[in-house]
Amino acid sequence: MFSKVRSKIRHLRSGPSRGLSLAFRLTTWYSVTAFLLVSATTGLLYFGVAASLRRLSEQLLADELDVCRALVRERSGDAHALREEAEIDSAIRKYEKFYVRVLDESGKPLATTPGMDQELSSSHIAREEARYPGGIFWLKSPGGTPYRALVARVPLDPWGTQVWTLQVAVDLTQEQEVLARHRVWVWAVLAAGAIFCPWVGFVIARRGTAPLRDVAETARHIGSSTLSERIRAEGRPTEIADLVDTFNAMLQRLEESFVRLSQFSADIAHELRTPVNNIRGEAEVALARARSADEYRDVLGSCLEEAVRLSEVIESLLFLARSESPGDHLKRMPEDIGALLADVRDYYEAAAAEAGVALTVSGGGGVTGDVDRGLLQRAIGNLVSNALAHTQAGGSIAMNAREEAGRIRIEIADTGAGISAEALPRVFDRFYRADPARPRKSGGAGLGLAIVRQIVLLHGGEVQVASQVGRGTTVSVVLPKEARNVQA
Repeated sequence: MFSKVRSKIRHLRSGPSRGLSLAFRLTTWYSVTAFLLVSATTGLLYFGVAASLRRLSEQLLADELDVCRALVRERSGDAHALREEAEIDSAIRKYEKFYVRVLDESGKPLATTPGMDQELSSSHIAREEARYPGGIFWLKSPGGTPYRALVARVPLDPWGTQVWTLQVAVDLTQEQEVLARHRVWVWAVLAAGAIFCPWVGFVIARRGTAPLRDVAETARHIGSSTLSERIRAEGRPTEIADLVDTFNAMLQRLEESFVRLSQFSADIAHELRTPVNNIRGEAEVALARARSADEYRDVLGSCLEEAVRLSEVIESLLFLARSESPGDHLKRMPEDIGALLADVRDYYEAAAAEAGVALTVSGGGGVTGDVDRGLLQRAIGNLVSNALAHTQAGGSIAMNAREEAGRIRIEIADTGAGISAEALPRVFDRFYRADPARPRKSGGAGLGLAIVRQIVLLHGGEVQVASQVGRGTTVSVVLPKEARNVQA
């Protein structure tokens, strides 16, 4: 029995296998989440900047095309004015260099921004424009400079007999440099995030799990001899405080179980030692010298009496041990409770008459319930036997059964000596005797009422006791009328 408690305590200290630590898991999750968040944020910022720059250059490209289209229509015959306008516009835009070329219907250049022929020939633009007709397209010069270009046809008269071509391009060097610098910053932020996110996550996880380590350290020093110690819940986070309260409640249950086991073991040793010592002592006395047949018969009878008592104690202990798995050996059937009480009365009627005690049954007619007849008879018999042992001659014991609110109440009331208020809470404990001075041979081993309570609990019921010293005791057994599952 002690080994079961020790194994539970050892199981609290260490499990069969250990997974990754909570701090490591929290650090990993925080690092991955934070790094993904930083990556997503910097990526969105980068693509946002790139999209803004693109929209800006495209808008400027479209505006420049509109200006050139207006000049062509207004000064269609003045090639000099077109060249002058293209040169002025190119000189103004210092950081976003624009190139403009005007071609007549035969493809001959009429006006060209200085340097455009070296960077972008008309045929080069025409080839790229054929791949992306009707829209803005991207291309590179022979020297590798990136450009964004747009081509448009402008009719000079309403009949479309003359159509000039406008080729407009913007240098993207500045835009690419801005994006390149931005990419450097993006990679720098990501590298810093890859370093600092795990570090920050580790610091947070260590601080967050510090209360758990304190609890574990305290629990590590709790053993079978220090089950009375408790872990402080004050000042702990709510989740840890709940864990501590649950752990303390478990320690309380373990301590109570350990105390009961210790007391139970001591009581068992005492109860078994007494009859064994009696048998041994009587046998030694009998063998000390030659005795008559009658003397040997008396010794054997006394040994048999002690052996029977020892057997009853062992059988009661075995029953209590088996009853720790509720419902496994219950054989429930609908039974007439009134008839069951009558059978108990008939069984104890001779003993009651010998003791001068009136034993009666009242009520119970038509009261039925799903019970194990044998076990319930044993419980009621134990209560009647206990009442007979504590009721003087001239007293009475009354048994009664009735239904109330879907439950069955069985009462055994006697007019005996009664039980003191101090002893009343413990009368159903194993090996407990309200009157320690009572001889063991007449008082039993102190297991009868413990068996009663265990049988009633197996049926899913409860036992209630009310008593006044000198006026008697009433024990009520309350059972569910229908069978139900009982949890351990």
